[in-house]
Amino acid sequence: MQNAIAQALKCEKDVPIGCVIKKDGEVIASAHNRRELDNDVTAHAEMLAIREAQKKLESSRLKGCEMYVTLEPCPMCSWAIIQSGISVIYFGAYNPQYGALLSNPVYKNLTNSYIKVYGGIEEDKCNKILEDFFKSIR
Repeated sequence: MQNAIAQALKCEKDVPIGCVIKKDGEVIASAHNRRELDNDVTAHAEMLAIREAQKKLESSRLKGCEMYVTLEPCPMCSWAIIQSGISVIYFGAYNPQYGALLSNPVYKNLTNSYIKVYGGIEEDKCNKILEDFFKSIR
């Protein structure tokens, strides 16, 4: 999770969310939100990391991979995670409004996904990064 936190801290004008994907204990992809920077609504940290991992593995399937992300994924990212076949996801801060894996597990229940999901990893650190960001823009 420390690598994902480091990615979140790289965000310039975007909501600070970082993501790392590992395969066999090795980081194969890392990203942070670039939605505002790239003017691309799909440039969430998870989506960018998934694309990078798929290129590295030369496959759309990320079976056996683990994802670490600082905020519980939204519906778009959750569906991409499920469709990619990522085996395990660890996230930091819960997202009661938009989180789609544990807070509002509707999407996970729509498919035959066996993804393992663990929330609240380094939750205090992840929440603090988000709180500091939102305080700075208000």
